[in-house]
Amino acid sequence: MTVSDGVVAGTREDTSGDLLAELLEADGYDVSRRTVPDETDAIAAALLELADDARVVLTTGGTGVAPRDVTPEATRSVIDREAPGIAEAIRADSIAKTPHALLSRGLAGIYGRTLVVNLPGSPGGCRDGFAVLRPALGHALELLAGEQTAHRQT
Repeated sequence: MTVSDGVVAGTREDTSGDLLAELLEADGYDVSRRTVPDETDAIAAALLELADDARVVLTTGGTGVAPRDVTPEATRSVIDREAPGIAEAIRADSIAKTPHALLSRGLAGIYGRTLVVNLPGSPGGCRDGFAVLRPALGHALELLAGEQTAHRQT
């Protein structure tokens, strides 16, 4: 899900959303996309809609400190539980590459059995954030689905 006034208005290309779709599809995920403006209610509604049918929802954009960057607030209003290690790992990786990562406020959490992760709005930030998430994503989705794993046996 891309959060961007410019993409919604048609004045900016959705390069980050395109990249995330490509990365997910390359890993075998079916991708459904949404684009919403930087508005808390629109973001929350789209998150709920996507989470009803998806195992994972990745957002791009709206995680910084600009006045209209409200993706973390919208995400917090929707999720049942936070998964702070994911956001912390993504931020730590990003900080090693750019000091601007200090400004990221992205969250990760769980809504029902769906993982929701906020990624930065830049293609590089999305690529790098997904690379951090990717090794644990399958296991996280198995756990959320209640599937038997090496750590959780029924």
